[in-house]
Amino acid sequence: MTSAYSVADSSGFGLSEFDLIQRYFTRPAPNAILGVGDDAALLRVAEGMELAVSTDMLVSGTHFFPDADPFLLGHKTLAVNLSDLAAMGAVPRWATLALALPGADENWLRRFSEGFFALADEYGVDLVGGDTTRGPLNLSVTIMGEVPQGQALRRSGAEAGDDIWVSGTLGRAALGLAQLQGRIALPEDARLSCLAALHQPRPRVALGLALRGIANSAIDISDGLLADLGHILECSQAGAEIQFAAIPAIETHGIDDALFRHCVLSGGDDYELCFTASATKRGRVEAIAAELQLPLTRIGSISAGQGCTLRAADGRAMKPKESGYDHFA
Repeated sequence: MTSAYSVADSSGFGLSEFDLIQRYFTRPAPNAILGVGDDAALLRVAEGMELAVSTDMLVSGTHFFPDADPFLLGHKTLAVNLSDLAAMGAVPRWATLALALPGADENWLRRFSEGFFALADEYGVDLVGGDTTRGPLNLSVTIMGEVPQGQALRRSGAEAGDDIWVSGTLGRAALGLAQLQGRIALPEDARLSCLAALHQPRPRVALGLALRGIANSAIDISDGLLADLGHILECSQAGAEIQFAAIPAIETHGIDDALFRHCVLSGGDDYELCFTASATKRGRVEAIAAELQLPLTRIGSISAGQGCTLRAADGRAMKPKESGYDHFA
């Protein structure tokens, strides 16, 4: 990945690739030694810090509808990457952006860049480079952040007896997608809430920073609670027991129970954090929730053994059909 943008085949573009970059994606990068405009960016990580790096790709027709609002798409393209850094307890610093575009629609580019940079400004992220080419609409961000040496949150630290916590409300984005697909008809207040969760997720960066030294493990919920918690269990070689009734979910009426359970447990696109912490840290976690004005809910506990047991309100073991989103399933 270089800081100099290029278009492999610029034929069919209404403006040159260099004009495109200069007009919509070139800005000062105060946190970088050298940003956009050369063969590579130059970055300096602060003394005592480690570099956290993550890449996510959004593909038209797979991750978003082809006619998605470009401003909201710009927001989400960066937000899903910020969520990964949040799960590591890292401070976001720099990003690169690679775009495959079917054409250089200037109104689309303006709105997309406005949405992207509005969120970048909120979190102090410098865009330091990337790439452009002509092709089916595809958006890819590599994000970089800093975390003090030895303090990164990982998936591998869960211990038997830990509480399992989640932030926010789960299943809203999946319900919003079901609404757009015509599978359900939500009440107006729920519809607006769920569509906002789908299109403009809020990365929990402040929560990730606050959990340093408190959480034993963490992950962002992108593919669904069961799938992502499963990654913690696999990396930590542990098991878990979850109380379904404890999972924070939006109240809906007249929605099929099976679809509702699927959205809450496996729907994905939540971009909330799931983390584990010693039961002795409950007071500190509750204090973080109050300070950030962010609901943090204890939904179960880590156990010895393997796998996750999900229990209904009456204590019965539930057996959901799906564990989460899989691009190749």
